[in-house]
Amino acid sequence: MMMVGITGGIGSGKSTVAKIFATMGVPLFDADTATKELMQTNTELIDLLIKNFGTAVYTEDKLNRKYLAGIVFQDKAKLELLNSIVHPFSIVAASDWAKAQDAPYVLKEAALLFETEAFHHVQYTIGVDCPKEMRIARVMERDGSTREEVLARMANQMDESVKMKLCDFVILNNEKTLIIPQVVHLHNRLTGLSK
Repeated sequence: MMMVGITGGIGSGKSTVAKIFATMGVPLFDADTATKELMQTNTELIDLLIKNFGTAVYTEDKLNRKYLAGIVFQDKAKLELLNSIVHPFSIVAASDWAKAQDAPYVLKEAALLFETEAFHHVQYTIGVDCPKEMRIARVMERDGSTREEVLARMANQMDESVKMKLCDFVILNNEKTLIIPQVVHLHNRLTGLSK
């Protein structure tokens, strides 16, 4: 099964683009959602999180996201530790899921595709590129965040221009270039590459 990764910085619109592929029948694995579920259900992962971040990381058997975010987004080393613990579980889950699919190719949506080395487990990568100011405005509106909060989150991600250079394909999401024709063209190309 050919797995294609789709990525982009916060507010780039990668989820929107991924959903367009999904409406065309491409099976979609949302790494963020899957990881959140694994952090809640996988006992081995839960034990590792408690061991590394303390018992307060779970409250009444529920992941205390606010507590964990308060730790890792203030300390880059702890964020890297969290990623190194969590992402191997997500990679295995994506691989197991892909084996069960029946399509020319599958799509794995992952914000941290390159940062976590997950790109080694996909055959091709798609980047969703969007101007920085547009990304900031989208996230502020979507999350009710301040500009400073969005910039702080962006600072924890790989530089967007570097990320796009690493991708095999790039879809422009700049509110000037139509997205659907780009997705259709790329879908046809990927379907051909999967044969």
